[in-house]
Amino acid sequence: MTDTRNEIRSLQPLAELDRRGFLVTALGAGFAAAAGPINAQTITTDTEGLIAGEVSIPTADGAMPAYRAAPKRRSDLPVVLVVQEIFGVHEHIKDVCRRFAKLGYCAIAPELYARQGNPTTIADIQTLMSEIVSKVPDAQVMSDLDATVRWAGKHGGDKGRVAVTGFCWGGRITWLYAAHNPKLRAGIAWYGRLVGAPTELQPKHPVDLVGELKAPVLGLYAGKDGGISLESVAQMRTALEGGSPAARASQIIVYPLAQHGFNADYRPSYNKADATAGFSQLQQWLTKNGMEARPLKRTK
Repeated sequence: MTDTRNEIRSLQPLAELDRRGFLVTALGAGFAAAAGPINAQTITTDTEGLIAGEVSIPTADGAMPAYRAAPKRRSDLPVVLVVQEIFGVHEHIKDVCRRFAKLGYCAIAPELYARQGNPTTIADIQTLMSEIVSKVPDAQVMSDLDATVRWAGKHGGDKGRVAVTGFCWGGRITWLYAAHNPKLRAGIAWYGRLVGAPTELQPKHPVDLVGELKAPVLGLYAGKDGGISLESVAQMRTALEGGSPAARASQIIVYPLAQHGFNADYRPSYNKADATAGFSQLQQWLTKNGMEARPLKRTK
């Protein structure tokens, strides 16, 4: 209890959130409306051998919905926090959790916009950004991810073996959490923003935090990303070289022909070859940084 009180006192932006409470208390079904038409190539991972579904995570100011997938009848599992795209915890993020669970991880995706609104019901990205995403404080997200780690430690996960991966909006958060949590083993950031102007709710960006990185991060970026320039990637690489030991151990891979969202198999931006290569690099990164897992045996 003392740790939680100290955590709350250290996160000033959470004060107003205590009065707001949660607007979303349960996850939606299917894909987010703003994601557009769903491709036929969409990957669907089954739940055979898994415990998978919605859970409720206690936080400093209420219960946060999340999706959890893990192998059945196993304990002390390495934990992977899966941080959502701008679309929230919709079907794609749930499926990513199941993919990690098949590899032997306890994967949890908390709905990190739950206090600000339901992202899955908004039909266009511009409204989603202005009405929800822009109102989410980084401090709130860091606290909620900490709460997710605590929950995982009480529900089959090993708090001593935790990694984080995130996509798009969650890619930026991955870098931030690697600078926040001193016990984190590794991070894998998929096409997350690296630079930007500071705001009250987002006071620092990844390039500002290289001196504070506590876990090495693998960055997976796209050469044809219309929103994340190769210049900003080069700026981040240079900054990492002069950062903390974890920063110097970090790595950024650019897939020259890929677009932003190249791992999102439900969208036109999906690039199967680069997504497969990226996920292979992710698995190697986890193993390299003490996050080995025992995959489920495949059944015929």
